[in-house]
Amino acid sequence: MPERNPAVDAVIERELSLLDAEVRRSPTRLGALLHPDFTEFGASGRRWDRASIIDALTCDSEPRVRPFTISRMKGVQLAPDVVHLTFDTDYNGRRAHRSSLWRYTEGSWRLYFHQATPFDGGGDKPTD
Repeated sequence: MPERNPAVDAVIERELSLLDAEVRRSPTRLGALLHPDFTEFGASGRRWDRASIIDALTCDSEPRVRPFTISRMKGVQLAPDVVHLTFDTDYNGRRAHRSSLWRYTEGSWRLYFHQATPFDGGGDKPTD
């Protein structure tokens, strides 16, 4: 059995909180999780920076009917201040492989980079 890593555990907890509707509606809570230099390549193909993602998520007035389904989440600590997470999400049939880089900055773990790549699930087999 793999040894638990406190940094990976902390980042997983923070990543999951980013998928919480209450966090996504709060500019303060959302902003506290994002690194000042945050960048995302979204499943739509759009490139987001910190300000644009905070604006888009906190202005979304439609509450999510269903939460994201998350699977195959795992993480590895690449350096004392860097953790890489990979996982899959499904939201109403829209599936994406996801990759997040978290940096320990100013006393907390903050999301530095995120990428989502859509997939249809056909023939996609776990490799772990």
